Amino acid sequence: MAQRTAPGQGVRTRAEQLAADLGERLATASPGDPVGTIESLRAETGYAYSTVSEAVRLLRDRGLLQIRPGRGGGLFAADRGPVVRMRHTLLTVADDPAAVADAVELREHLEVLVDVGAARCRTEADIAELRALLAVLTEAPDWPSFLHANWALHERIAAACPNATARAVYTATLGQLDAAEVRPDDVDPTYRQHRVQVHHDLVEAIAAGDEAAVRAAVARHNE
Repeated sequence: MAQRTAPGQGVRTRAEQLAADLGERLATASPGDPVGTIESLRAETGYAYSTVSEAVRLLRDRGLLQIRPGRGGGLFAADRGPVVRMRHTLLTVADDPAAVADAVELREHLEVLVDVGAARCRTEADIAELRALLAVLTEAPDWPSFLHANWALHERIAAACPNATARAVYTATLGQLDAAEVRPDDVDPTYRQHRVQVHHDLVEAIAAGDEAAVRAAVARHNE
């Protein structure tokens, strides 16, 4: 499968291209239709296990693919309810050169809603995972790794938010950002440290259930 370039974007990774190709197949599938297994997709496409596994993760996160473990398990077309269809619509506009800027703007408007919701409903398990992801962010070896750790942290915060619609739209915008080309330009270490501190404050405010502190951290985050 050849890699394709979306207008205004860099060349897709192999996993992103495979996810796009499988997404076209899933678009005509009925809920519950078998798609195969990671091993069968490896044999079909010739891609490495890690590439197929990442493509499967992308499709699962977009609500298009269901993974069933155990005997008789495998990969199946997911039930595309209204929220999933909305997320897919958001992701398909990624071919628009302005889509990343639009995703950033939409995400910033949703940030308070999602983060305050997480602060109200967080569990001890949520707090532990957020702090672990914050450590990954802090120790990221380079700027692209830092950005991906940042998106993973925000995706996990969204998972603690009880508002399913806000969560779906918010994580769809993260999908657009994650698929965008990351340029490893020189980044001022002082700026990076500032971003680490902002995310530390946000995580700790969510952990404490302090809504005023969450709102203050979001304001600094969106500056």
